[in-house]
Amino acid sequence: MELRIVEERKNPLLHRVEYTFEVAHPTAASPKRSDVRQELAKIVKVPKDRLVVERMNAQYGIARTVGLAIAYDSKEAVDVTVREHILVRNGLREKAVAKPPGEEATAPATPPKAEAEKPAEPAKRE
Repeated sequence: MELRIVEERKNPLLHRVEYTFEVAHPTAASPKRSDVRQELAKIVKVPKDRLVVERMNAQYGIARTVGLAIAYDSKEAVDVTVREHILVRNGLREKAVAKPPGEEATAPATPPKAEAEKPAEPAKRE
């Protein structure tokens, strides 16, 4: 896997540096997001927990992946700025597990209807 940075833009308003990168992988499948994060963290000299790979696009038949990565100035900037599903994709946060319907707030249970409350069947005519 050969990784190179195509463009670097500083964004002081959001306390980050945005990188457009390209990964050449002629003899392998598309690289995993975690592998790309690790290599980028080495290149830009930023801790891995402050580096987020926003997107990676690989075209069919071409052994090249293009993507966007963002290096933040602090961990707090990551927590405030980055969307939840992107943090989950990058392994920086666990996916929130939805509770099954039976475990939600208990609603008042309706009492079972008695046999006498069933509507009477109409009498059959002979």
